[in-house]
Amino acid sequence: MKKSFASDNYSGVHPKIMESLLKVNTGHQSPYGGDEYTAKAKEKFNEVFGDVETLFVYNGSASNVFALDILKGIGSAVLCPETAHIYTDETGALSKVTGMQMLTVPSTDGKLDLEEAKKYLLFKDTFHRPSPNIISISQATENGTIYTLDEIKEISKFAKEHNMYLHMDGARISNAVVALDCTLKEMTRDCGVDILSFGATKNGIMFGEAVVIFNEKLKSRINEFEYLRKQDLQLLSKMRFLATQYITLFEENIWYENAKNGNDMAKYLEEELSKIGIEVTNEVRGNTVFAILPPEIIEPLQEW
Repeated sequence: MKKSFASDNYSGVHPKIMESLLKVNTGHQSPYGGDEYTAKAKEKFNEVFGDVETLFVYNGSASNVFALDILKGIGSAVLCPETAHIYTDETGALSKVTGMQMLTVPSTDGKLDLEEAKKYLLFKDTFHRPSPNIISISQATENGTIYTLDEIKEISKFAKEHNMYLHMDGARISNAVVALDCTLKEMTRDCGVDILSFGATKNGIMFGEAVVIFNEKLKSRINEFEYLRKQDLQLLSKMRFLATQYITLFEENIWYENAKNGNDMAKYLEEELSKIGIEVTNEVRGNTVFAILPPEIIEPLQEW
């Protein structure tokens, strides 16, 4: 059996998640989220994050685009590091779907540099240019770094001082939570995050992500966002198959166990690479390892 180091998306589905999918594949349930499993999954998100509104979508890029579409105002732009997944790896989906531009900030470590971000405040509320009304950060970042809770709070404070929303791309948030030994709530709601794209396809489930809304004013508009999800082509018919995965993910603590195993294996890989003289260029805290490999072994590894 081949094992790939390219991406956590190469892995299969956790056996307990697969079991849960088979168990709900019986009888009839109301479609489009009207089923008992979707209701229970939303309850699980409330237990984990506090009083939130949760909307399920198909995949990671969709969760980012839909979450940011929720935050969009007239003339809005999204301020993000130049390494952000929404900017580098989503094929311009945000701009195509929402019409919003991304204003990128130079970054050497994947994190948002607030001093650099301040330069864009000159564009704020100037109708000749897109206004940076939203900040988006990734946790963990695309460079493998992890924001501390204090760093997230600082960015949230900056956002609120300048009348901006804070979005978190949480494709690997579970790995970040394990690395910082905190809770999901402490990393998001308690740090002032307004909306989260919660990822789990990189952490054991088959498909489907969740958009989690913390901001009270946004929560009061949940009916609008149900319409918006449909317009953004993200309303799944047989929602029970998406929802049951999250019930199992939280009830069985799979989200934590998988993330911890991923982090531990990344650290193990770093240690073993160092023994054969291969340089790892990032501080390994989550499940991401960047290494400088000899040219002669790159192609064979790519064939795995």
